[in-house]
Amino acid sequence: MGLCLCALILGGCDSAQQEAQPEPVQVSVMALTPQTLEVSEDLPGRVAALRTAEIRPQVSGIVQRRLFEQGADIQAGAALFEIDAAPFKAEVQTAAAALERAQAVLARARIQAERLQPLVRAEAISQQVYDDAASQREQAAADVAQAEAVLARKRLDLKFATVSAPIAGRVDQAQVSEGALVATTDTTPMATVQQIDQVYIDVRESASSLERWRHALGSRLAPGANGVPVQVLDSSGTAYGLSGRILFSGISVDAGTGNLLLRVQVDNPNHQLLPGMYVLARVPRAHYADALSVPQQAVLRRDGQASVWVVDASERVQRVPVELGELVARRYRIASGLSAGQRVVIEGLERLEEGVAVNARAWQSATAGELAGSPAR
Repeated sequence: MGLCLCALILGGCDSAQQEAQPEPVQVSVMALTPQTLEVSEDLPGRVAALRTAEIRPQVSGIVQRRLFEQGADIQAGAALFEIDAAPFKAEVQTAAAALERAQAVLARARIQAERLQPLVRAEAISQQVYDDAASQREQAAADVAQAEAVLARKRLDLKFATVSAPIAGRVDQAQVSEGALVATTDTTPMATVQQIDQVYIDVRESASSLERWRHALGSRLAPGANGVPVQVLDSSGTAYGLSGRILFSGISVDAGTGNLLLRVQVDNPNHQLLPGMYVLARVPRAHYADALSVPQQAVLRRDGQASVWVVDASERVQRVPVELGELVARRYRIASGLSAGQRVVIEGLERLEEGVAVNARAWQSATAGELAGSPAR
């Protein structure tokens, strides 16, 4: 009887101990592995043409013809407008006649001076007479030079009657039509040509950010370097498939905004980017060869201190304080506090306490490759 009673008491104690031990908490964990991390930042900017030429007349006159299709791509030197050339042709003929007359006078003055030269040597005429003839010869030579200059200018005016494109690019709409009177003093251009096979993206960035980039990127921002590579995105964040490089940063800071200019040059062979468009320039900010990172959901914050739950070798959790770096694609870079190989709890944090036993399984990421090329927040 006593033995049976003792057996019942011991069996009850074992049952109570089993009921007192909680079941291990189910969690999902991720083992930390070093990875290359590129941290970038999306900066808003405006597209500007590589070169812009306002087509203006260099002579005044009546426009006779427009020689281009509006919106077409043209080559440098292509004729765009014809101004009535008749007055300029007449002026060329007048200047040519004046040159011939001056040349005739010069020829006669030279002959006269040559005839008087032996006479003055023989003292048949006075020195004054010969000096006057020589002076007339030099004056006639100067008149010929002046007439040649006038003729060259008149021929240049005749050439300017055909208005040509100074650069290659895409020509905008014509601002004047046939029959319009144009003058060299006009404030409105006849048309505008923009070179857009390459474009600039002008980004305004704070001076403090530029200093951070200079420390992070080193010599790639220095004058004469190859520049920092940049990706171009539209306003929604979709990539155009175009890339460029930062050419330079401004030399002065806007006193009102504290910003300065970053100019990016981008190859634009298909004319996807047009002057005035709003785009985003994805600029690299930092590069880490062996970065450790955890999903944002694994990070806890208490009293301003960030921490994560780490599973130790005995399958129990410990709360480990960490220092966070950049947030990239919903993952925090761990600046300090963790090392490669440690297992961090990603899911199931709600029931965790210090030292509690867990049943860990591998965490499956919903997004693959979320580290590469993602902008920093």
